[in-house]
Amino acid sequence: MTKTINGFSKLSKKEKIQWLTTHFSQNAAEAERVLGSWQHSDDSVQKVIDGFTENAISNYTLPYSIAPNFLINGVEYAVPMVIEESSVVAAASSAAKFWQERGGFHAEIVGTVKLGQVHFYWPGNPDTLRALFPELKARLLESSRDLTANMEQRGGGILDIELLDFESVEPDYFQLRASFETCNSMGANFINSVLERFADTLEDFFTDYPGLADEERDVEVIMAILSNYTPLCRVRAWVECPIQSFADLARSQGMDADTLARRFQRAVRIAQIDPYRATTHNKGIYNGIDAVVLATGNDFRAIEACGHTYAGRDGQYRSLSSCTLSNGLLRFELEVALAMGTVGGLTALHPLAKLSLELLGNPSAEELMCITAAVGLAQNFAAVRSLITTGIQQGHMKMHLTNILNHLGASEEEAAAAQFYFQNQTVSFSAVRSFLLEKRS
Repeated sequence: MTKTINGFSKLSKKEKIQWLTTHFSQNAAEAERVLGSWQHSDDSVQKVIDGFTENAISNYTLPYSIAPNFLINGVEYAVPMVIEESSVVAAASSAAKFWQERGGFHAEIVGTVKLGQVHFYWPGNPDTLRALFPELKARLLESSRDLTANMEQRGGGILDIELLDFESVEPDYFQLRASFETCNSMGANFINSVLERFADTLEDFFTDYPGLADEERDVEVIMAILSNYTPLCRVRAWVECPIQSFADLARSQGMDADTLARRFQRAVRIAQIDPYRATTHNKGIYNGIDAVVLATGNDFRAIEACGHTYAGRDGQYRSLSSCTLSNGLLRFELEVALAMGTVGGLTALHPLAKLSLELLGNPSAEELMCITAAVGLAQNFAAVRSLITTGIQQGHMKMHLTNILNHLGASEEEAAAAQFYFQNQTVSFSAVRSFLLEKRS
């Protein structure tokens, strides 16, 4: 029997579930129960959630956590984080507390410029196109005024339009690269609307321009779309303190503060040299960044793609963070391309995204960028600190113990006994299973 279906999107949610579980589940009744159990109890809220995407049949829930004690640019924050990985929120909270006592995190905006592109092929002489470009640019700006008026009133809009020539690598290929300021909006819909207007205007320009040869009127627009690579939309976050501030931590690990600081600096340096280490190093940064991005209804996929491209901007993938030791001070810094918004998209539609922004004091987009970068730096600090001292597994597996116990079906009594037993024991799946089997026998 074929499993192909036409008009799936037109079915009711109940009909979608029935079709799916009938054709693709080994236990249709159980699948329907699971899908139904994750529906929101408030129908009005569920209706909003269903409207976010297509063919929605249930909700996929992730933990909504809080990392307290973040002091960023002199302001105290309790930061919402949405993530399913054990130990991430605990690590961020620990790092926040550590640096709160040492002046906190500092952050500044390097830039807020976002980019969009119109990709087109044109068979004429590049010199002719360059000569025509000032007139074309004026036409492009004029044609989009109705789209940019509201953004301009808020202090944003189109900043510039460049003509780029790619003929050396692809015959007849050119590009319009436009730069934008979108204020507190991430701005994707605004930018794309303007770019599509540019595409129409570009075609009309060559069709109508007097004196061009027939072949010079043959412009082919391939696509008009924003770029998620925003190297001019960046934020820098850093912490700094005397190396001797690490004395207590170092002593607990059987070393002095200078040794601990040197090991920390070298661990970060390795991630700048070796892309294999840099990948894992930056993944840890995005454990923090993504969690805040999700909690505030921003686009973590675009932000990650941009950040990883920025990490390879000089031709080799490198650490996004750096560490220096100078004049008795340790400075740990993160600079990352990060385009975020606090209006538009899900920021007002998703109830928890809206609450997250309220809990953060309804920040501007720039303030949210600073908060998010600080959390990424905190996460990175905590991970590197663990790696050069106890190792990453000790803290991670302690936090993962609850997941293992749930997987093995431990009772409340068994879970309590396991939590006590593994305080001073190495946690692993096999060790926890053996503990439970022995206790049950």
